[in-house]
Amino acid sequence: MTDNGSHREISQKEARILESIKPSRIIIPIIIGLVAIGYLMWRQLDLEEFKAVEWTTWVWFWIGLSLILLIIRHLAYAARLKSLAGGTFSWMKSIELIFIWEFSSAVSPTSLGGSVVAFFMLAQEKLSAARTATIVVYTIIIDTIFFIVGIPLLYMMFGPEGIRPGANSFEDLAAWGWTLVILCFAMGAYGAFFYYGMFINPKKLKSALLWVTSFRWLSGWKEKAAELGDDIIVASADIRGKSMSYHLSIMFYTAAAWSCRFLILNCLIIAFVQTTPLDLFNQGMLYARSENMFMIMAFSPTPGGSGLAEIVFGGFLSDFLPLTIAVLVALLWRIITYYVYLIAGVLIVPNWIRKVLNRRRQAT
Repeated sequence: MTDNGSHREISQKEARILESIKPSRIIIPIIIGLVAIGYLMWRQLDLEEFKAVEWTTWVWFWIGLSLILLIIRHLAYAARLKSLAGGTFSWMKSIELIFIWEFSSAVSPTSLGGSVVAFFMLAQEKLSAARTATIVVYTIIIDTIFFIVGIPLLYMMFGPEGIRPGANSFEDLAAWGWTLVILCFAMGAYGAFFYYGMFINPKKLKSALLWVTSFRWLSGWKEKAAELGDDIIVASADIRGKSMSYHLSIMFYTAAAWSCRFLILNCLIIAFVQTTPLDLFNQGMLYARSENMFMIMAFSPTPGGSGLAEIVFGGFLSDFLPLTIAVLVALLWRIITYYVYLIAGVLIVPNWIRKVLNRRRQAT
């Protein structure tokens, strides 16, 4: 292939990535979410109980606290990115890039996430290939560790009821339990794949990828497999020399970000159900439900889990939250944890894309 052909191919890939984060793509997840909310309102919402909600200082305090947790979550992600980037990014740049990263995840099927966009996004910020690969691949690994360690621990602490209300044994969970087990194994295998490449033998992993894609029905993926193998090789060389304190700081930022996300739901339920027990066990149970619910959503084919999140919400929390008001809490929860990033993306992404294209024009 000629140099011009290579340049054209790269441009086409970049164009597809830029297309995937166009602000107009928010329409699909918003429609799906609104349809789900509308259906639930028609089936479940009790207008009399909704009108009876008193917007007291108590309610606003806990809603405000949920917003503070959202800010802390975003700052924890920004701190992680800033640390992984070796101080290349300022705080403001890190905050901006996390908005773009979260927006790309919000408009993509949750099972795909924003990793592809993240590679492209960071490459535009004048990071080396090694540093870019390190940030994306290590983020995948550390997020996976949080879940595959956290979910079994929560199960040991709260049992089957930490997954679904009224479950006294694993058998009571029925399809939900096995779905969660399968998803944990799938996520664990995914994380182990990248961990092996990052910390143990990146070259052997690349060879394995090339061997797998040598079969005729997978041959179309061979070029992408080679690129992924190269990315993991450079990421491995970059990360192996880091100190234990460095890895612990990344783990801390990751745990803080995810914990704040799940605790947002605790705050919203406390706000609208003032009889919610505030003891550590019940709040831990709520946290466990939230994390397990997110795990189910993590493999949704819809953008950001739209539709599925709203529908499963009431069932996971029926012992803490009456169905008649669950729709209101679900809507606020999705606004804070999901729609905020869709709106922020509409404001931030076009300007960022414009700056990227301007740099490209000046470079040529």
